[in-house]
Amino acid sequence: MPLVPTGELIARARSADDAVAAFNVITLEHAEAIAAGAERVGRPAILQISENAVRFHGGDLSAVAAAAAAVARASTAPLGLHLDHVVSPGLLRGAHTEGFSSVMFDASGLNYGDNVKATADAVRWGHERGLWVEAELGRIGGKDGEPPRDAHTPGVRTDPAEAAAYIADTGVDALAVAVGSTHAMTRRTATLDHALITALRDAVPVPLVLHGSSGVPDDELRAAIAAGMTKINIGTALNTAFTGAIRAYLADHPDTVDPRKYLVPAREAMTGTVAHFLTVVSP
Repeated sequence: MPLVPTGELIARARSADDAVAAFNVITLEHAEAIAAGAERVGRPAILQISENAVRFHGGDLSAVAAAAAAVARASTAPLGLHLDHVVSPGLLRGAHTEGFSSVMFDASGLNYGDNVKATADAVRWGHERGLWVEAELGRIGGKDGEPPRDAHTPGVRTDPAEAAAYIADTGVDALAVAVGSTHAMTRRTATLDHALITALRDAVPVPLVLHGSSGVPDDELRAAIAAGMTKINIGTALNTAFTGAIRAYLADHPDTVDPRKYLVPAREAMTGTVAHFLTVVSP
């Protein structure tokens, strides 16, 4: 099936008061598991590649992008391809040349004024080339070895009035907001601020994105979607399933040297995780 533009998947979900899950791709097995999980439950999904993943692959976006796109096109599920947490302008330009329909430009580490300027420039460049652009306001934390942030720290959570001004000044197509989740959580213990999600939904005209969803329990995710979240980002949960399956296999088969032996159960574990999250975010 041809790749489906991220903006189209988001628009469909939003019009149905639903959500779409976006899963991080690191290895070929990640991409295969996302496609297989989506096919298993008959739901759309987004394959997203972060700047961290590109760095892992030697800084070469083309190979990992081509592999993920090939897996997605071979799938019977509606799948999109998204470039996530882009900081470098060079990688932003790669989103267009490597066939991505969307990009998350991350200037959240800058002060507000610099964030607005950098993001507005990225949006202008992206829109001229037909890219759907997501950005972040607030500090979700937990990325690149950064410790998780206390969601109650002043300035961490996204302010609805500031979010409305930010969108007006940047023209972004979607906004990742800080509402109580954090990246890289391996336990699903996060509690979200659902009243804030509703306030943000009412304050801004664009879809809201939840980063750090791996640490959010199922009921919290359902409530967040009901309150106004449309794109649900999941990464660490796949890695937890992947690594757990490999550890279990090697514990039972310590003499194994053929990686295919343990990558098969690892890929299947991720497939099950993808299928589960897809049924949670889009019943």
